[in-house]
Amino acid sequence: MKILLLEDDTALANILVDFLEDEYEVVQTYSMKKALQLSENERFDLYIFDINVPDGNGISLLRELRDFNDETPTIFITAFHDSKYLKSAFESGANDFIKKPFDLEELAQRIENIKRHFGLESLVKLSEGITFDTKTHTLKTVDKTIKLTHKESDCLHYLYKNRHRVVSSEELLQNFWEYDEMPSDDAIRTIVKNLRKHIGKEHIVNIRGEGYKFE
Repeated sequence: MKILLLEDDTALANILVDFLEDEYEVVQTYSMKKALQLSENERFDLYIFDINVPDGNGISLLRELRDFNDETPTIFITAFHDSKYLKSAFESGANDFIKKPFDLEELAQRIENIKRHFGLESLVKLSEGITFDTKTHTLKTVDKTIKLTHKESDCLHYLYKNRHRVVSSEELLQNFWEYDEMPSDDAIRTIVKNLRKHIGKEHIVNIRGEGYKFE
């Protein structure tokens, strides 16, 4: 799992990176602008944002990311104890909130909760009798094991993580291809067709004129 950490307190940032890197890949920055650039150029499984940083704040950053259909789960960390910041954080699209000072084990448990809720563990149970290993890109059913291509695996994982909403073909294209390499919608239709063949049409529903939804 890959985490983007936005934290301008050098001492705390170092502590968090040392702690998180025992289990995860961590990219850390002190700048809101740099965090936005990183989010555009790389895919992350989780954002951990401080609210106050020198060149802006995490709440406005997340609001901008959500406006561009970035649904990456996000935990805010902050020294503020005023409830208005809590309200603003969740209105911007945050999934959790932790106040400084906090115990590292509390952060670990909040991350575990996010992982369970968004299917970020490497082994995901898609349905009764079907499991999906995101690291090896394999599907296992009752009677067979199927090796997915990387694009099929990425697409399936993305649909599963965003199963609470409809995902458009354009969003899938923007997430898994560079702009100058972007194919037509036919590429997405082919991937979805292959996935539905493997896991069943009932699990990836085509919402006409809108996109796809994992059920």
